[in-house]
Order: sequence, then structure tokens, then C-alpha cells
Amino acid sequence: MQLPREIVVGHGVIEEVGNVCQKLGLHGSAIVVMDDITASIAGNHVCEILAASGYDPVPFVTDSVRRERIDDVNALATEVKASFVIGVGGGTVIDLAKISSARINKPFLSVPTAAAHDGIASPRASVKEERGSISVAAQSPLGVVADTEIIVKAPPRLLRSGCGDVISNITAVKDWALASKLINAPYSAYAAALAEMTAKMIIESSDQIKPNFEESVRLVVKALISGGVAMSIAGSSAPASGSEHKFSHALDKIAPEPALHGEQCGVGTIMMMHLHGGDWKMIRTALQNIGAPVDAEALGIDDKYIIEALTIAHTINPERYTILGTGITADAAERLASFTRVIKRKGSDKNGYRD
Repeated sequence: MQLPREIVVGHGVIEEVGNVCQKLGLHGSAIVVMDDITASIAGNHVCEILAASGYDPVPFVTDSVRRERIDDVNALATEVKASFVIGVGGGTVIDLAKISSARINKPFLSVPTAAAHDGIASPRASVKEERGSISVAAQSPLGVVADTEIIVKAPPRLLRSGCGDVISNITAVKDWALASKLINAPYSAYAAALAEMTAKMIIESSDQIKPNFEESVRLVVKALISGGVAMSIAGSSAPASGSEHKFSHALDKIAPEPALHGEQCGVGTIMMMHLHGGDWKMIRTALQNIGAPVDAEALGIDDKYIIEALTIAHTINPERYTILGTGITADAAERLASFTRVIKRKGSDKNGYRD
């Protein structure tokens, strides 16, 4: 079980990066992974702080999480004899730092500049390949420094996406419990309770989560970190990734222009909650309160891709059993999506919905 040893969340805590590294007993040189945007937002400043704290920071600017970039980071780490890796940025940057550090068996620190999904503190990472993004095992961060003063300045859409990712825990846990009952899948009640609690916390506070409001950022960041911890306890992504994530990954494969990961997971959660016989309207209302997408139109994805994604979602990560079982038909997918108002069905009522 890998868990962060130091978690610092708050206004201006970016200045604590050097102190956190010292508390963790880190020394020597560090690869600081960033992209062109996050370099100016926080990456360059992190390098300055590390240098002032007696470390030798070596910046690495990336554009993606591809295997070539992982190899580049690892080669640089070997060249400069790096002792640890820091990811300063969003999901792409943190995933690259996370998986690269795991490959070279060095500690990793997470310094998020956005709260778009639970990769902030999870032991999983997404890697881009020709057939799409795949989720791979990496490692949890040894420390997390989340400066809410920086994160609150990120586009509001990213925070809403993070909320969708957290809320999706509620159906992921239902899928996990179902898999435990039907196929005897390994299950941790403690990890499930933690993941579900974070989802309910965001749902219950949905009308208080506002853009450009630092307290909202603090709430969502803590929830995202808790979700990552739940995955570490479980030893898998099961408490935070179920049928709704399969749906999102299927959309990534087939939609010409997919939406953000958390946005798609949020919409997927509405539908999967209905399949579980749960209160899908509660999920829809919470996402609406936050300002996150609740249907295909808001995602910017044509209805036909929603239906197709539902029919192929069970093929994503097939070893993980979910409510989707061995798949659903196109007709069933259309009924599900139209009933939950994710897509419109012509001729049902004046709004195009079937109730």
C-alpha cells in the first residue's frame, strides 16, 4: 500500500515545496516535469524554490504522455543522477512524472496546477498509444503540494471536470461491490467507503461549488486526493473507475472530439446509476449545480457516439466486471441514454425526451 507521506493544501503553499522535500528526506537533483503553460504558472518557480533550498532542479518540458516521453525523462534522470521527480501541472504532466518515476524507482511529488481529475494522488497513469489512451500502474506520490491560489486560476471547466470524476466514484463503488458478489473480485470495504464518501461530499456540496472561489477548490482537491488514496488502499483503481469510466474511455476511442475525462465520467455516472437502480436524477442535479455537462449536447458529442460508446464500453478493461456485464444492445443503449436525458429521442415529447 503506497500512500502520500506529506499532503499540503492551501493558499500560497507552493512556497513549501522545498520544505516538503526536506521533510521527506529527499536530496540531490530532481527532474521537474512541466509543459509550456505550467512552466510559467508554477514550474519555473518550483525550480527556483528547489535551487534556493539546496537542490539541483532539472526542468523537463513535455507535450504529452507517450512512451517516447517516458523514455526521455528516464534517460535525463539517468544522465543527471536524479534522486526524485516532481510533476508540476495537470493530468498529462503529473501522469508523465508519475509513471517515469515508477520506471526508474525514484520518489515522485505531485504539484497540481488544476483539479481536473483524481490523478493528483492516484497510483495509476494514462499513456497515449495509437489505439488510444491506456491506464497503467505507476506509483502514488510521496508528497502532494496543492496551492489553491494557483489552482483557482485554472479554467473553471477543469474544476467541474474534477467534480465529475469524484462523483463517478459512487457508481464505481457499486460496480465493485457487484463484482465482489458475482465473480468474487477482491474488495476492500474501507477503500470503498472512502471513495463513496468523497463522492457524496461533492454531491451534497454541489450548490456551493463555484468557479473562482478558493474554498471550492480546496474542497474538490481534498476529494480528489482522497479518491487517489482509496485506490492505493485497494491496490487497484476499482473504487474510482467502473462502468462510467469504461463509457468515457470508449468515447475517447470513437468520438472525433472527446470532452474532458471527468465531464464524460459525470455523464456516464447518470446512466450507470440508472442501470444500478439508483437515484440518477440526484447525480444529474448535482452536476447541473456545479455547471458540468449532463447530456451529449453539453459534451459537444453527437448522440450516435454516445450510443455506440455504451455498446462497446464493456470491452474496455474487460477483466473488470461492471453493471454493463457482457454488453448492451444499441436499442437498450438508446433507451438508457434517452430515458436519462443524455440524448434526445425525436417524437417522444415536445422537448425530445421520453419520460
